[in-house]
Amino acid sequence: MKTDRPVYLSLSQFRWPFAAIASITHRITGVLLFVGIGYLLWCLGLALESPAGFAQASAALAEPLPKLLLLAVLAALAYHVFAGLKHLVMDFHFWDTLEAGRRASVAVFVLTGITVVLAGAWIW
Repeated sequence: MKTDRPVYLSLSQFRWPFAAIASITHRITGVLLFVGIGYLLWCLGLALESPAGFAQASAALAEPLPKLLLLAVLAALAYHVFAGLKHLVMDFHFWDTLEAGRRASVAVFVLTGITVVLAGAWIW
């Protein structure tokens, strides 16, 4: 029997390491920021256009759905910043062990959660 056959790895049964989930989430938040910055720039352009535009932007951001969208962009920004700082620290060969990387990833998620709660309280 041939033993060097390819192994079927089902992604639904694969247990992803926490650091891998954090890395993938960092990439996803980068894409979300790319799209979300466009929305924020549109709001800024509308607000700076004229006093009527400012009133229109203020009225639009007073609705629940735009507030939720703003919170989502701020959450993506917070996560991306914290994960980016973690990557920069790891580039200097701090937290190089598997356990330290896992703990740093958990810290990124916890700090992001705290920041999102504070941002949500600020927006609403």
